[in-house]
Amino acid sequence: MTSTLQPTGSTEVVKRPGRWLALGVLVLAVLLVAVDATVLGLATPYISEDLAPSGTQLLWIGDVYSFVIAGLLVSMGSLGDRIGRKRLLLHGATAFGAISVLNAYAGTPETMILARALLGVAGATLMPATLALIRNLFHDPRERSLAVGIWGATASAGTAVGPILGGFLLEHFWWGSVFLINLPVMAVLVLVGLKLLPESRTPDPGPWDLTSVVLSLVGMIGVVYAVKEAAAHGVGWAPAAAGLLGAGALYAFGRRQLRLPAPLLDMRLFRHRGFSGAVLADLLTILGLSGLVFFLSQYLQLVQGRRPLEAGLAELPAAIGAVAAGLVAGRAARRFSVRSVVAGGLAAIGLALAALTVIGQSTGYPLLGAALLMVGTGAGFSFTVTADVILSSVPKEQAGAASAVSETAYELGAALGIAVLGSVVTGVYRGFTGPAGTPAAAHESLGGAVEAASGLPAHTAEAMLDAARQAFVDGLALAAGAGAAVLLAAAVAAWFLLRGQRLEDLAEHP
Repeated sequence: MTSTLQPTGSTEVVKRPGRWLALGVLVLAVLLVAVDATVLGLATPYISEDLAPSGTQLLWIGDVYSFVIAGLLVSMGSLGDRIGRKRLLLHGATAFGAISVLNAYAGTPETMILARALLGVAGATLMPATLALIRNLFHDPRERSLAVGIWGATASAGTAVGPILGGFLLEHFWWGSVFLINLPVMAVLVLVGLKLLPESRTPDPGPWDLTSVVLSLVGMIGVVYAVKEAAAHGVGWAPAAAGLLGAGALYAFGRRQLRLPAPLLDMRLFRHRGFSGAVLADLLTILGLSGLVFFLSQYLQLVQGRRPLEAGLAELPAAIGAVAAGLVAGRAARRFSVRSVVAGGLAAIGLALAALTVIGQSTGYPLLGAALLMVGTGAGFSFTVTADVILSSVPKEQAGAASAVSETAYELGAALGIAVLGSVVTGVYRGFTGPAGTPAAAHESLGGAVEAASGLPAHTAEAMLDAARQAFVDGLALAAGAGAAVLLAAAVAAWFLLRGQRLEDLAEHP
């Protein structure tokens, strides 16, 4: 297989044959992770009914995947730099498929929690490796911008495909089927990836420091758990201890990286203002959005009475906007500026969330659909350009570590957003005043109220459900307002931190 030389500006760049087909393999992994993250929300009511987890166990089923993946992303990105990104991706994909079977056939809440944690370990190998391999496949910056746009658009499409596919499966099969859809995708990824993907690794990377791995895992899980528990139940000794332990571990991790000759994460990356600004923008964006995303499926199904497939289709405008924006974001950033595209995208999301503060039980779809389209478009512009900035800010030998930092910000933002904004929704909801005879389980969740209503007299059930749904909507509107404030603040921060930042125009030599 030969390479071709193509002029780009004043330089020539080697363009690898088959790079676009290889990109197709990489986006399969992205699609898989995105689908897996969204189908769980739809499947949760069915899992709850079948496995009968306690409230705490149900939260762990939802959160442990994000906890583990956030704690391991940096470590796995660095491992890929050392042993080979293709090798890590294919091994991780194989493990992801196998563990999906364990998720599908979990028979107890404890098994399900363990299966979700193991899936997080496997998932942590996929995202950093895909973005780092794009950095090594595409040496032409304009081609790489388009490739990153396709990568991001696929992730966005996956968030739409997940609810639609999950809704179809849940209406026709048992809840475990939403995990088994991973198997054919993984089989194609592994078999085709073996032939098409190039191997890449950092030359002379040094040893993989296990002490740093443990410190980063303990630090991330400790901090996220502390914030989640404090937001849900108030500050107590347990979340305070976990937070102190996590903060201490992260401090020790940072100090250790500065001393190691071959660190797991080169802390000097954060000296680059563009890199730091892009990472912060990603974290704040997901933090502000995650509360809405986490509860939107419940709103569509439990408040507005839509079936799972219909609820999935209702969320489609967000994916359409993200795909369209992702494909043109790089071109827009070169024509205008990086900071205007990123800050403009974040401001658009913030304004869309602000519009959702007027949401009610019977809000018509035009408002909801328009807001989702605006959210998706803003996210498509912002995430695509920040990913490009992060990749082009570092030498390609550090692409895995840089990609892992980007994905860690994403997962940390999701965990914190669900914890903080989710607690806003839950806190408002639990305070609703129901009629006499309202069972305590109805105050735990809206799903619990719907289930409890079946055992009550008709007039009592109707009054209780109306009060519960209104409380849920009030909490969702408040969370949307808080998310809007976070996104608008992120837009201002991006405007200043990304000042003067430009996407590469000249090609690099491999």
